[in-house]
Amino acid sequence: MMKKVTMFVWNHFTNDARVMRECLTLSQNGYDVNLIGIANKKIPEAIPYEEINQNFKVHRVPMYPKTLEYYFKRKKRVTAITAGATALMSPLLYKYSKSSLVLMLSTLIATGVILKNNSLRQNTVKLIRSLRMILKGIQLKADIYHSNDLNTLAQGVICTILHDSQLVYDSHEVQTDRTGYNPDTVKLVEKNLIKFAAETIVENATRAKKHEELYGYLPKTLHNYSKFYEIDKVSDVDLYEMLDIDRSKKILLYQGGVQFGRGLNVLINSMECIENGVLVIIGDGKLKADLMEETSKRDLTDKVKFLPKVPLEDLPSYTKQAYIGYQVLQNTSYNHYSASSNKLFEYIMAEVPVVSCDFPEIKRVVEEENIGLIVDTEKPESIAAATQKIVDNPELRNELSMNCRSAKFKYNWENEKEELLNIYKELSN
Repeated sequence: MMKKVTMFVWNHFTNDARVMRECLTLSQNGYDVNLIGIANKKIPEAIPYEEINQNFKVHRVPMYPKTLEYYFKRKKRVTAITAGATALMSPLLYKYSKSSLVLMLSTLIATGVILKNNSLRQNTVKLIRSLRMILKGIQLKADIYHSNDLNTLAQGVICTILHDSQLVYDSHEVQTDRTGYNPDTVKLVEKNLIKFAAETIVENATRAKKHEELYGYLPKTLHNYSKFYEIDKVSDVDLYEMLDIDRSKKILLYQGGVQFGRGLNVLINSMECIENGVLVIIGDGKLKADLMEETSKRDLTDKVKFLPKVPLEDLPSYTKQAYIGYQVLQNTSYNHYSASSNKLFEYIMAEVPVVSCDFPEIKRVVEEENIGLIVDTEKPESIAAATQKIVDNPELRNELSMNCRSAKFKYNWENEKEELLNIYKELSN
């Protein structure tokens, strides 16, 4: 009989390569997988229900309560009706049931406070969303629950307790060192919830050691390697024509989230010193508008081009067009410092040499496999010098690319997935 697995993710599950690989692996190796994510009416792919294959289904809970959506669409009408109803009901309730009047007015005041206070409203919405995930998780009774990151761990814990199941905690980040989170609060919550996990997974050895320092035990590691493919069999996308780039120029690629700490501002600045290359940034994020404005101000629009996020299945067609790939994370947190970076392995799989930061996990792969050059990601001149060295030396670029071709046989999901299957086999036994 197939073991049932229910996973939780705190995203729309439209571009989560790691979780997709895990779910596909389990569903193709004797497990019935249900994944619970978040629906979004603004994102066509984030539909309430989706069947990936016979043993892998996706269930998405609403991003917002329907009442809240209705309120913001028809705010004036709702306010008028509420005011009218209050005016009519208050005298009656005052006469016949003062306690009901107090309850009604208290409810209206509380609702008004929640709607007016942005932070309180967001937290209320998140709580409702979490409760919906829990209810769906209870409905999808599983032998093993699998929580991806801390923001779905409570959901997994509650479902695990109610169904006397087992729990896997799959932490993709160093939760105590994420931007915008209070580290002391996070540590307290994580420390108490992980007690319910039968197994904990982190991304690499550096993060495993950090986890051991925090909580006293060494978790399993599961690297975020790209799936294996032969680059020659991947279809081509003509970025030169798409972005009106001179074909004599080399395409210098960054693909990933356009977020703080990714070194993108430094990368753009470095383009002032780089000849015969055009930087293409593929992805979306909070910084994108600012970076596009900065590019325009610096008169670099001919040397820096932007594209929106590309579906995972299409991304290799874009990646293979690059002469160089960038992974220039900055040391803004331990979470960045300890990263392995799935983008690094996507470049390797596409046989694209890298210019990268000197963080331990990334530097180890780059130097051991000789697939690129290490730079100081705080200095535009360092990035520019390494880039120009590869652009001006076709023989060096070819050597680094051939080394990527060798490395891809080592750093791929087809090898790494055995670790996941072993973890699940131990739990199943």
